Order: sequence, then C-alpha cells, then structure tokens
Amino acid sequence: MRRLLTAAAAALLVTTGVTGFGSPAQAAPPPDSDFQKVTLNDFPGEPMALAVLPDGRVLHTARKGQVRIHEPSTGRNVLAATIPVYLHDEEGVQGIAVDPDFKRNHWVYVYYSPVLNTPVDDPATPSVNEGNAPETGTAADFAPFKGHLQLSRFKLRGNTLQLGTEQKILQVPVDRGICCHVGGKIDFDGRGNLFLSTGDDTNPFASSGFTPIDERPDRNPAFDAQRSSANTNDLRGKLLRITVNANGGYSIPRGNLFKKGTPKTRPEIYAMGLRNPFRFDVDERTGVAYLADYSPDANQPNATRGPAGHGRWMAVDKPANYGWPYCVAPDLPYVDYDFATGVSGQPFNCAQPVNESPHNTGLRNLPPVEKAEVIYSYGASAQFPQLGTGGIGPMGGPAYHYDKRSRSATKWPADFDGKPLFYEWTRDYVKAFTLGAGNQVTAIDSVLPSIIFDNPMDIEFGPDGALYVLEYGDGYFSENPEAQLARVDYAPRNKTPIVKVDATPTVGSAPFTVNFSSAGTVDPDGDRLRYAWDFDADGDVDSRQANPSYTYTVNGDYRATLKVTDSTGRSASAEFLLHVGPVAPTVSFVTPTEGQAFEFGDTVNFEVAIVDDSPVNCANVEVSYILGHDQHGHPLSTSTGCTGSITTFIDPGHAGAENLAAVFVAEYTDADGQTGSAEVVLTPAE
Repeated sequence: MRRLLTAAAAALLVTTGVTGFGSPAQAAPPPDSDFQKVTLNDFPGEPMALAVLPDGRVLHTARKGQVRIHEPSTGRNVLAATIPVYLHDEEGVQGIAVDPDFKRNHWVYVYYSPVLNTPVDDPATPSVNEGNAPETGTAADFAPFKGHLQLSRFKLRGNTLQLGTEQKILQVPVDRGICCHVGGKIDFDGRGNLFLSTGDDTNPFASSGFTPIDERPDRNPAFDAQRSSANTNDLRGKLLRITVNANGGYSIPRGNLFKKGTPKTRPEIYAMGLRNPFRFDVDERTGVAYLADYSPDANQPNATRGPAGHGRWMAVDKPANYGWPYCVAPDLPYVDYDFATGVSGQPFNCAQPVNESPHNTGLRNLPPVEKAEVIYSYGASAQFPQLGTGGIGPMGGPAYHYDKRSRSATKWPADFDGKPLFYEWTRDYVKAFTLGAGNQVTAIDSVLPSIIFDNPMDIEFGPDGALYVLEYGDGYFSENPEAQLARVDYAPRNKTPIVKVDATPTVGSAPFTVNFSSAGTVDPDGDRLRYAWDFDADGDVDSRQANPSYTYTVNGDYRATLKVTDSTGRSASAEFLLHVGPVAPTVSFVTPTEGQAFEFGDTVNFEVAIVDDSPVNCANVEVSYILGHDQHGHPLSTSTGCTGSITTFIDPGHAGAENLAAVFVAEYTDADGQTGSAEVVLTPAE
C-alpha cells in the first residue's frame, strides 16, 4: 500500500531549455522538499476521473461504474453510487465534473456508457464471443452494435449520488463491440459553458499505425475515422461546447465552429479533427481550453503512408479543425491510401482538406488545419527536448491561479501562477508550460521531479490550491497496486502525518475480532498525534487508541479507516480493506503461462483454475484479451468460462512498434460476491 510521501530535497522546477526558447533565466522556485504527496484513497478501483467539490470532498470514478467520495473530515472513501455501464473494450464510466453553481444546485455531471441492448458474450458458447462486433459484413450485421455514450447530470445529496435524479443532456454515437477511443472529459469555462471532449471511436489496429480511413463497403465503419473526427455532422473526435439549461436541455453558445442551422453540421462542435482528446482543462480566466490529443502508433514515418505517431497539445482559443485523420499539422499530412488495393495516393491537402468518405454525412470541404502549439514524437524533439523520449500519452492539465487572499495551508506558490500543467501518462511526469503571445509555449519546466506520478490519469487543482492526482499505476484494466487518489500540498513549514495501518488476523467469519495497529505512523515534524478509528465506515469514531481491537458481528466487506491529526490540525488517513466471512476466490491461469511465446493471429487456448470456499460456477469466469503497448493496453476481446480460446489480433496497426504483448486477464466473482483475478503476459516470438 502506498502511503504519504515526503519528497527528498531537489529543485521543484528543473528548468531545461529555457534559453533555447529565448527567455531570460528564472528565479529558483521552492525545492521539492517544500511539497508533500498525501494518499487519499489507496483502493480507487480502475481509476478514470476526479472532481473536487467546493467543500474539499473529492469525487473519483472507476471505469466499471463506481463513483466514490473522499471525505476529508473522516478520511473515509464512500461509495456514492454504482452506475450500470456497458464494459466492452474501453467503455464504462469516463468523465465527471461538478456544476459551477454546485453549492446551490448540487448537480454532478457524468459521461458514461449506458447498458442499452447491445449484444454481449453468451457463457454457453465459450468458443464464440457474441459481444464482439464483426469486422466485415453488411449494415444489418453492424446495426445491433450501434450505441451511444451518455452525458448526464445527477443530484449529489450528502455522500449519495442519486441515480434517480438523472437528467440526460447529450448522447454521442458509438460503434460498440470493437476498439477504441471513446473517452471523454468534462469541464466548464468561466461563463458556465460545458465542454466535452470525445474520441474518434475508431479501430487503429489495421492501418499499420497510420491514418485509419478504410472505406471498403463490407468493412465495419469503425475502421474509418472520416465518419467521426473529419465529419462535421458527427460529435466524435471533437471538443464540444454547450450551455446546459435548467431542465437538462441545452443551448448553443455563440462562437462555435459551425453556426446553428448550417446544413450537414452539428452546432455543438467547438473544435474537430481530434483522435483521442482524453484530457483537457478550460482556463476559467481566459476561456482557453488546454487540450492534449493522443498519437497514432507508427514509430517511423513512411513516404507512402505519412508521418510517424505524434502527440499534440493545443491551446484552443478559437474554433478550429486540428486535422485528424488527414493531417498532424498544416505541414505534416498523411497520404491517402486505398485499403482495397493497397495503393497509396497523394498527401492530403491540409490547407483545404476534403472528406470524400462514403461514411461521411457532413460537409465535403472542411476548415483548414490548425497547428497545435506542441507536437512531439517517440524520439527526442528538437523543438521541445524537455518532453524526453518514450511512449506518447499526452494529457492536458489545468492552469494554476494563485490566490493571495486564500488562507489555505496547502495552496501552491505563486511560481506556478498562470501556467498550464501538461502530464504524460506513459512517461510518468508532470510539466509546467509558460505561455507567451498567442499562447505559444516559451518554457517547459519539470514539476516535482522527485515525487512519483505513476501513470497520472487525471489532475485538478482544488479550491484549497493543492493539486489532486488520480494515478492509474502499471497494469491493464483493473485496480493496479499503484493506483491511488492523492493530494500534493505545498507545505514548507509543517508536514502532514504519515499514516500506516495493519490488522491481524485477516481471515475469519463473524463474530470476528481483529487487532488493528498504527505501527509506523509518524509525524515528520515530531508533532503530537491524535488517532480516530472508524472500523465500519459509518462516519463515527469507534476508537481513539493507537492500537485497538474490534469485533465484527456481521459478515461483509469493510474499509476500516484510521485518521491521524497532528497538533497543528493537519491530518491524513489510511484504510485497511477487510473481508469478514467466506474468503475471496483464488484465480490462476493453468494456461497460457507467463512469458509464453506466441505470434499475433494465433488462437490461444486458456484454462483458468479457481479455488474457493463455495462451488465454482464457470459461467462467472471472464477472460479478456488485451493488446499491451508500452505501459498501456487496449482491450480487444472477452470470453467467458473456465476453458476456451481467444484469437489474438493480427496487428498491422502496430507493425514496427516496440514493447507489444498479449495480456490475458481472468476475473471470477463467486456466489458470495467475492472477486479474484489473475493476469499473464505473453511475449511475441522473435
């Protein structure tokens, strides 16, 4: 379990290449040792998004539908709701945001995949996955997999997100049963307009890492990004901007890309030509959206197909077309390609892009391509060497606004004022951008380089001026050991206690007496500590001893919480997850085995072994095949049963890419509701 971390002394901002931007040297900012990372939730599920409430509570979501609230007053992490969601591939709960007028109206916004009537896998047919959409066929074959993602809002009363209060605001179409890019982030500008980013909902794995524009008539439309990102009449691959009305409907603010009523356009579109704009943040002072767009997978350029993969960061200060799937930038086009004949055509015209796809329902002639402020690839960037090398997982973060009137003891210093943060999911870092005229980047500084940011998934400054971070950790589509919700405080004079908890025994049925321990809990400043234990997570203090005992009289799952407060009022908490009653099943793979060699396209037989204290029901075993790439993965297929087979995808979309693997994840939930899982990673044969 991760605990509160105090960084070793080092420079907070490693200012590299500043003179290369033509800027004068900057004064040295506070060292890392003046900051402190405090763990708020060590067990967040598969983390997706966070939003800080005005009172300091922190909403955070898990992809499988859980919405949790971290409650600073008690240290608890309360399950506010479980939203029923469709879970094939990357689908599930995506973004979450708080209404700008939350104190009055209590609205919380969620972007998620509703269940609908989409086909799912039938456990009775282990050799066939009915939940996978066909890659070829007719419109009738593809029709059952037509769905949508839902932008809705719900009332938050206390620590309960009331699902019955849902107001459905906007639906974004999606082709289900096939991967990828369906994520969405929600944010508001200073005028109360709602922004929503949407992915291109396009399969990238049959395009050799270049642009997916497969127009063949029998091909699933999910292989053609022209139907979404380049379609002026489609909401996918876009940054949308709307104004939500009191009844849950919405109107269109002035200044979007297409005027309302323009034929073959959607007036909600603010920016288009985006591939996977997974994270962005709107500066409430300026209205500029700091947005990052994920890269295609080609490691090297190809004269007959186009450039290598590039990540992009843009300061979206006006409506624009950013070019996908035709161009990375105005001077960096892809090459037209006929997937039926395998013959390349001419590079696309980025000044006058034209969408001639048979899947296009919008305008033929598109706006010219706008250049992103930052563009980088896998290798070192000549223009932005501070971004380093490695995978490409760009995330657009918030700009910090220093408030000298704030009395918060954790607010960040003025050194960051006005600087948008940029974080890299694959490279595990956070950077600060200094902007000049026209929102051009004039300096890039490393933020807290000695503090760990393990696959940062979402970050946000809270009303207290501290930075809140949701980390995914290393692994695929599960709650990884490194996953956590944390807060990074500026604390130059006094630090928060470091809390550790343990318990023995950990296995037994009610009545079950557990001895809890706070051994290892310390205060960095030597302050006197006060202890408050909540053994059953009901919000009441059950013990103020350092090492108490407690008897559980009812079987169930418990999050025992210890909150520790020092003499200055600073507090931190830690939890111990305890199951009282029948034990969770032990899941393991008999086959395949870790490191087993394979080739993409092979059919891999699997056998899952379950050890449980109740009869095993193989229909509840779910096995997923995930394409591992660098430190992330794409879920491609799911099957059920203790035995079966899954065909690994032949992967021309990652041809030439490094660090590819086939990941198999087995999960089993028993009759008592206990879940166990196992993972094996297969290595491609050389």
